[in-house]
Amino acid sequence: MNDLAPLDVTSDRPSADTLRSLIVDLGDIPIVTDSTIVRRRSRDFFWYSPILNDQLNGKSADLIVAPRDEADVVRVAAACARHRVPLTVRAGGTGNYGQAVPLAGGVLLDITALDTIEWIKPGQIRVGAGAKMNAIDAATQPMGYELRMHPSTKRTATIGGFVAGGSGGIGSITYGGLRERGNILAARIVTMEPEPRIIELRGDAAQKINRAYGTTGIITALEMPLAPAWPWIDVVVAFDDFTAAVEFGHAAALADGIVKKLLAPITWPLPSYFGALKSCCPEGKSILIAMIAEPSLESFRDLLGGRGTMTLETPTDDGPGKVPLYEYTWNHTTLQVLKSDRTVTYLQCLYPHDRLPQKVEEMRTMFPREVLQHLEFIRFNGQVTCSGLPVVRYSSPERLNEIIRLHEAHEVYIANPHVYTVEDGSRYKRVDVDQLGFKHEVDPCGLLNPGKMRSFIPER
Repeated sequence: MNDLAPLDVTSDRPSADTLRSLIVDLGDIPIVTDSTIVRRRSRDFFWYSPILNDQLNGKSADLIVAPRDEADVVRVAAACARHRVPLTVRAGGTGNYGQAVPLAGGVLLDITALDTIEWIKPGQIRVGAGAKMNAIDAATQPMGYELRMHPSTKRTATIGGFVAGGSGGIGSITYGGLRERGNILAARIVTMEPEPRIIELRGDAAQKINRAYGTTGIITALEMPLAPAWPWIDVVVAFDDFTAAVEFGHAAALADGIVKKLLAPITWPLPSYFGALKSCCPEGKSILIAMIAEPSLESFRDLLGGRGTMTLETPTDDGPGKVPLYEYTWNHTTLQVLKSDRTVTYLQCLYPHDRLPQKVEEMRTMFPREVLQHLEFIRFNGQVTCSGLPVVRYSSPERLNEIIRLHEAHEVYIANPHVYTVEDGSRYKRVDVDQLGFKHEVDPCGLLNPGKMRSFIPER
């Protein structure tokens, strides 16, 4: 048992005296105390949810600490544990659920300086948790490799933030999500104790830090598998109706010989919000957004036949000043709409693979104008299915909860993006490891991102 008193997330923030003593202990480690900067950096994209916006708006750390290396991380963890100061890890801040929003003040640990690539081998990489995902691909692509999957925020997201708070994304049509065995090879973490330990989690054990919002250790480095770096072609196909887009997307997803990275059917009128892409989105047409390996493009066209019209076919370019096609998919689809209509929100759904077309049509019929369909084809537990990220016309929390209830009553399962705890938000993404038990081992006083693991009770 730990002899330190447990942290109560509902208690007052750390006192000014406590913070001054902490700062003295941190010595030459870079610190930001400007309240405007600290408040801004304490936010993520929780405002996608009107419910989270009410709950989290105004929540902030007391100071930002920016370790330069793992040794600094150990010093910060030790000092915070001694002084009983909460610590929330922060990287790119691209999450949508308040994962990196401090509920109890304290330290916001900016790990973006931990971006060193330790090594690259055929099919795998070991890299600091603060490395940006686009920088990782830039380093591995000359060797013929790239990350297996990435979020639509790839250009600003870090690999540590993706593993700690994400689930999948572009590439999941081939490799599934991060929860699938083999998609995280190893993780190196620092514990939250007066004398921190450095622990290497390999294989299945690395799932203890996956989508745990930084509550189960401070990730300093990761080993990740790599995929062949194909020359990708961005494709938009227009269809007369959404059903046709889904049917073709499903056929392309099941075509094992066609190498693809993205297949996203999106119903009209969502494409009308797509800014620079609008010229490729004919009025009234639903679309399928795809990324196809260049050698598979002819087979993709043959499969399409006369079912739809290709309105865009161009090499993927996510360089500076460009807007890659994947930034119209996954959570970016909702963002494109929110740019001009802040009255909408979204859901995250998992469709049953064995009744996919039937369930998609049921949801489309049940909510014809209130829930605007957007699907992402993925592999889940070895089966091809869809993750739904529909745009919802928001009216009230009660109605949103009713929409969630009706989806689940029809066996379309919801990972609720309107809650900020690990247990309530992850649902079908939970992994077969004891994250709660591991948190007791590495953070016995509950100082890591307190309030985000609802079932955790600190030691007394």
